[in-house]
Amino acid sequence: MSKESFFLLFIAAGVFPVSLIYGGNPAISMPNFYGIEVDTVNLSNILRAVMGLYIALCIFWVIGAWYEKLRISALWSLAIFMTGIASGRTLSLILDGIPSPLFIFYLVVEIIAAIIGFKLISNLQKN
Repeated sequence: MSKESFFLLFIAAGVFPVSLIYGGNPAISMPNFYGIEVDTVNLSNILRAVMGLYIALCIFWVIGAWYEKLRISALWSLAIFMTGIASGRTLSLILDGIPSPLFIFYLVVEIIAAIIGFKLISNLQKN
């Protein structure tokens, strides 16, 4: 297995459980994991939409890990996803202040994953 495939599978395995926390049963999981009360249909709808987006990307990353023709596209989507999420968290740090340590951990992981993703893309494009 190539390092690119391993990376895509590794990140998909990490993002998938987070997607289920967000949207599987948000009224139960969000208070337990993040201390966020989900008390409206609209908020549940948003969280389940985010879950669907995360799962769709995880599926694409897994497919990209196995099919070489899609590998670079999967890496691009992973790197852009991680950059976007990390950018939003960074903006929140600036505008809203310091969140819980778990969200700081997520930010660090997202930045590292984005950097690795762009490095892997660069290496593949050189070859």
